[in-house]
Amino acid sequence: MESLSRPPEGPLIQADGLCKSFGRIHAVQDVSLQVSAGEIYGLVGPDGAGKTTFLRLLCGALHPDAGQARLAGLDVAAQADQARSQIGYLAQRFSLYEDLTVVENLQFFAEVRGLPTSQWAPRSQQILEFVGLAQFKERRAGQLSGGMKQKLGLALALVNQPRILLLDEPTTGVDPLTRQDFWRLIIRLLRDEGLAVLVSTPYMDEAARCMRVGFLRSGRMICEGAPLELQSRLAGRVLEMSGEPAPLLVDVARADPDVERVQRFGSRYHLRVREGQAQAVARRLGGRIAQAGGQVDSLGEIEPQLEDVFIALAEGLE
Repeated sequence: MESLSRPPEGPLIQADGLCKSFGRIHAVQDVSLQVSAGEIYGLVGPDGAGKTTFLRLLCGALHPDAGQARLAGLDVAAQADQARSQIGYLAQRFSLYEDLTVVENLQFFAEVRGLPTSQWAPRSQQILEFVGLAQFKERRAGQLSGGMKQKLGLALALVNQPRILLLDEPTTGVDPLTRQDFWRLIIRLLRDEGLAVLVSTPYMDEAARCMRVGFLRSGRMICEGAPLELQSRLAGRVLEMSGEPAPLLVDVARADPDVERVQRFGSRYHLRVREGQAQAVARRLGGRIAQAGGQVDSLGEIEPQLEDVFIALAEGLE
């Protein structure tokens, strides 16, 4: 995946102390962030962390109990129509009109936004070519694959030529190749049109492609920073282990008092250990696993991945 340079100054998305509760549930609690033109900001966190509620507050679909949201300098509460005209929003459960063709969907959403034919018609053709759906423009949306529907959703979000994109888990449920294609499109938008993009994602490989990442837990922003900056929080505290039998390796590792977490990563396991104990744990586990009749193929310190950091943050231990 292509890398991105730092954007110019000046936030297009600005949230200051946003709060939203539903009865006793505090969905968003005093969350602030800024996203500049040419920047992509990843919002991550476990289910129920408040990601979707936060995005709906930004786009004006929900009214905050406290705090302020500004899009391209416009107050979302006081200047709702003008602010919404600046955004393209792709919801987590986006609904296409499946009986309409691809181009008819674009026409409908453009006209709902008040765009004249002279504006949306040439724009639609450009967008369909950009997302790779030009040859399918007369196909009914209901006959598209899941990945093609996601691309049509992105096309609809772009029809009004927004300065801001709000994307709520846009690649959930699609295959890895389609996810790669979708992200290539997002990066091209950043470079060609200088948009500000705020995307929530459950995928750590996607979060790693963002310029900055914010982690929500129980409605609060626990931490934010560049991916490498966040990964450095667990420097020297992650071991990677492989061998057999796997259940024995896991049991021995979990029994060690300096091992805080054992997490499976494909055919290997990541062990989060107490600070300063990585080498000692590695020496102990090798011997204990051998004594228990197991075999260690590899066991050593590695650079932490974002998923290691976010697991620790979700548990409230980092």
